[in-house]
Amino acid sequence: MANKLKDAWKGGKKTVNGWLAIPTAFSSELMAQLGFDSLTVDLQHGVQDYMSAVACFQGMQPHGTTPLARVPWNEPGIIGKLLDAGAQGLICPMVNTKEQAEAFVAACRYPPLGNRSNGPVRAGIYGEPGRYFYTANDDVLCIPMIETKEALDNLDAILDVPGVDGIYVGPTDLGISLGILPPVMDREEPEILRIYEMLVKKCDERGKWIGIHCTTGAYVKRMHDMGFTFGTMGSDVTNLVLGVRAQLAGLKG
Repeated sequence: MANKLKDAWKGGKKTVNGWLAIPTAFSSELMAQLGFDSLTVDLQHGVQDYMSAVACFQGMQPHGTTPLARVPWNEPGIIGKLLDAGAQGLICPMVNTKEQAEAFVAACRYPPLGNRSNGPVRAGIYGEPGRYFYTANDDVLCIPMIETKEALDNLDAILDVPGVDGIYVGPTDLGISLGILPPVMDREEPEILRIYEMLVKKCDERGKWIGIHCTTGAYVKRMHDMGFTFGTMGSDVTNLVLGVRAQLAGLKG
């Protein structure tokens, strides 16, 4: 099945990603109808597990939203299982070196480009029958996270790894690694914004895509204007909390 998100980026479109921390197909189903180009099931910091991720993929499937997942770690077992379950792209945390990026790419790609095992139990039932193996290496997005000083120091080497489609910025861990506190999402520190500009420039030079985790739609728009390809607008959890707080403030005010 063609990756509509990848096609949109190739066409120069800026996209908005949603984030799923709640382990239920119902939350995924609701979010998929709100206009997100993609939805990412978070198995690192959310309360998702493999089976809830499958349910979330099933919840978004009828609505045409591109299914992504953030893996809990750079480990080939869960990487392969999530791709077999239907993820069309993976975000991997804490990729700090060229070697770690190479390992991530290898787990996402079938031979001869990688070492992913063939068995797309769910992914293979969509699209043209029997064609998944032949198209997956081109369709699956492989996106390491850049969120430490070590990753910044090794940025060129990471971006130059064949098969890395782009990078995803983790603002809180990046700030912590650089000693810039508190760990907040929509950052305003000039030194951080300069790093963002540098990351965009490095990706543009190589024809790579770049995303970032945000809280608000206004900050996503700001990052789009800076040159980011896509931004995540909070999560089902954060948007629930922000929405309720706003309504309670209106009630009390």
